[in-house]
Order: sequence, then C-alpha cells, then structure tokens
Amino acid sequence: MIWGWLSSASPIHIGLDGHKMTTPNILWITTDQQRYDTIRAHGNTAINTPNLDRLAAEGMSFMNAYCQAPICTPSRASFMTGRYPASHHVHRNGNDHFPPTERILPRILKDSTAYTTCLLGKHHLSRSEDRIELIPEDGYDHAELCDCWPIGRAYDAWLKEKHGVEDPLKLYPELLQASPRDYGPGFPMEMQQATWWGERATAFIERQHDAPWFMNLNAVDPHPPFFPPQEFLDRYDPEDMPLPLYRESDVARQEGFWDIDQQWKKIQDVRHYDPAEDIDQSEIPLEQRNLFDFPPDTYDARYVKACYYAMIEMIDDRVGAVLEALERTGQAENTIVIFTSDHGEMMGDHGMLYKGCRFFEGLVHVPLIVKWPGVTKPGSRSDALVELIDIAPTLLEIAGTEIPYNMQGKSLVPLLRGETETHKPHVVCEFNEALAGMPYQSHGTMVFDGRYKTCMYHKAGKAEIFDLQEDPGEFESLWDKPGFETEQIRLLKQHLDAVMATSDAGIERTGNY
Repeated sequence: MIWGWLSSASPIHIGLDGHKMTTPNILWITTDQQRYDTIRAHGNTAINTPNLDRLAAEGMSFMNAYCQAPICTPSRASFMTGRYPASHHVHRNGNDHFPPTERILPRILKDSTAYTTCLLGKHHLSRSEDRIELIPEDGYDHAELCDCWPIGRAYDAWLKEKHGVEDPLKLYPELLQASPRDYGPGFPMEMQQATWWGERATAFIERQHDAPWFMNLNAVDPHPPFFPPQEFLDRYDPEDMPLPLYRESDVARQEGFWDIDQQWKKIQDVRHYDPAEDIDQSEIPLEQRNLFDFPPDTYDARYVKACYYAMIEMIDDRVGAVLEALERTGQAENTIVIFTSDHGEMMGDHGMLYKGCRFFEGLVHVPLIVKWPGVTKPGSRSDALVELIDIAPTLLEIAGTEIPYNMQGKSLVPLLRGETETHKPHVVCEFNEALAGMPYQSHGTMVFDGRYKTCMYHKAGKAEIFDLQEDPGEFESLWDKPGFETEQIRLLKQHLDAVMATSDAGIERTGNY
C-alpha cells in the first residue's frame, strides 16, 4: 500500500506540568448504536468494560454528550463535518451521494497539516450498496472498509484469506436462519469484525510513522442483530440484567405515537405491517401493531440486554488491545484517544427497540471520553452539555489548523484544559425522513437545555416536554399540563430559536453587495 506523507512544523501545546508538547496522534474510536449508560466506570455495575473504565480513569468523561441525529448516516455526517443536519443536508440513511461541498475532518487535516490519515471499519456517509465511497476525496491516505453491513470489503477479504470462508455474504443469513430471533450466540471471536479491526488498527500503530497520524476507527457493533461470541455471552446471566425503563402507562402514551416511525424487527410473531397494504394503523389492535413492542415482557428483555452488553464487552476487549499497542510502541503519551458512539439504542425502554424518530435518553445521549495525555486531568468528568459536532473543531484546534468558517461545533479544548465548566446552553437533535421503508417518513426535532427536553414531531402535530430533573426516566410529558402554559411558551421559543440556529447562512460573504 502507498502511504502519503506531508511535512510541516507541528504546533506546540503546553501540558498540565508546563512542559511543551508537540502535536499528538489522534485515535478516534466510534461504535455504532451504543447507549450512554453502558460503561461500568460511569455507574452501570451490570456490564464489564475494564478498558473503557481505564480510559475514563486516564481522561475526561463527558457525562452529557448528545448526537445530532438518532440514526447512523446523518449523525456521522454531523460529527465528521462539525455541522448540523439542517446545514449539511445529509438527513437520510441511503443518500445517493455525500455533498461535494462538504469537507470532513480528515480532508481538512490533509489539506492543512502534516497528519497521515487512516480509516478502519464503517464509513456510511452515503449509500454503500454495490459501490465504493470516494475515500481519496474524503482525505484518507489509507482505508479498509466494512460498510456493506454486516459483511463487506476488507472484512470480507479477511474472512476469506484468514478463515477460509468461501462466501462471507452467506454468514449472517445463515446465522439469522439458525436463530428465530435477532439476538443470541454469534460467530466465534476469531471471526468477529471486532477482531478484524483490532488487528488492522494494531498493524497501523506498529508502522514506522514519520508524521503525526489520525486514525478513524469505526466499529459496526453493537448495532443489531445482537450476536456476540458465546464466550462473552456466557459472562452475562440474563437474570442479573436490569429490566428496561417501563411503566404500564407507556402503552397508552405510545398509542398516540403510532404514526411516528420507529425501526425494528418484531421479536415475536405478530402481525407484520406492510405499508403497501394501506392499512390504517389506528384500526389495528394496539398489541398487533408492528411499530411498538408492548410491554417489555412481549420479548425476552433481559436476554436481549445480555446479548447487547456482551457485544459491548467484546468491543471493550479489542479497544484494550489497541490501547496496549499504543503503550507497547511508546506512542500512548503522545496520542489523544476519543471514544464515542454515533447514537444510542432504546433497548426496551418505554416498550421500544432499536432507533427511530424519538428522542429518549437511551437513543440520543451517547458516551464520550477524551484522553489527552498531559492536558486532561485523569479521572475528570464534565457535566457540560456537549454535542458530537464539537469533536471536529476540537481536533482542528489541537492540530493547530484554522477551523472552517462554516463549522458549527464549538471546541472542547477549554473544557479539556479545565479552564471552564460550561459549554453550551442547549443541545439539538433532528430526525428527518431518515429511515428507508418507513410508512410515515417522520420529521422531528429535540432541544435539551440540561433540565427540560422539548420534542416536536412536525408533520404529525405531536409534541412532548420532559423535565429530566424531576423525571429522569421521561415517563411524564408536560405538554398541555395545566398550569405549565407560561413555561411551555418559553420552552417553545427556546426550541424554535435553537432549531433555526442549526441552519447556517450559506456561502461565505466576501463582498459588500
């Protein structure tokens, strides 16, 4: 493979001890569909994540980090551009192409710094079926993809070459055929995608590097189906798993949201809704509608969670191997490590699975840990409201390059340095016709100010307001609550202003007329 190198002077940073520091390497690890509350060090004693716990102990944990879309492609387009969906216009999974006017982080790094750039795993900035995305234009010197989920490209070739799999595309269909559900024991560890990207990341780290490097490591897991290796699944007794957030009142509450899109495959064999049949969902008995699973005991909630947690511990295991490679090669002290996820997973909360046009904490609140050796205080936590679009400008500031005028994220460097405890007054999330094959192609927006969360469903005439200080489980919507009218008007104005601010003014002004 041909690796491109650039040479330029590296900017200097001052560490906590006052010593000068050269530009660090950057290892950005992103999982797919991992909830914020799936790290043991952050309070979940039902899951084992020793390597992420170590990362949290050595870096800063952002306890209130939110994605800008509760779905893969628009979320990834947002944090890679540092821009909101309303500005970059990548709202859907399956977009025909990525806008040529948008520049993602590695492209900016290649154009203005000495960084060597690498992508391993999922990219998913546009449709990936039957074609290769334009990686050189994205700024990557080297890329190994597995975008054609669940099998694809470099991972496909690895299965053939290393494990003698004649047709990798048949592996998952065979696994699904063998299981009556979308969860259960999966491939042995040696054949998992996590093993593949762990090996490839280690190989990249062990190369001789003559310039700082940026690695974008994108895991496909723990995206469903939830098929962890048996050895990891054996570590979780379903009886020890906490049940989802759920009350009987969720049944009546969700009945009012039957026309809001939500993605999943039914766990039990109930009536399958086909949009082509033009059936009025309101005429179907609630328990037979395919848009919601009610209540949690209509599927094996504890076993599903055991499979999900086992997948996350599998990821943690391979993250540990990558971190160990940094230590072994002497690069750990000059490498920033970022760990996050593109969005969360409902995991049975309020009777729902997977993702869609809703804005509950399990879906929009994501993990974010940043370790900047010599700068972040080990084991520190920030309660500031932050967004995933803040990562790109943060890394550009650290790299010593100019942040583009149209980048809407706000650098986290002052928080990482301990110079401030506040960041943003609110966070914004949007779902806009994001999922293919959904009957209603819903459009919704969310604004959360640290206490109140407003959720607007724009084509459906529905809305929710939650007070997370008094109701952290989001069980009681305050929308139309008697006596709440004045506060409701204030929050609606805040929502309108915040959502409008996500649409930028467009082309840079260079003249007076």
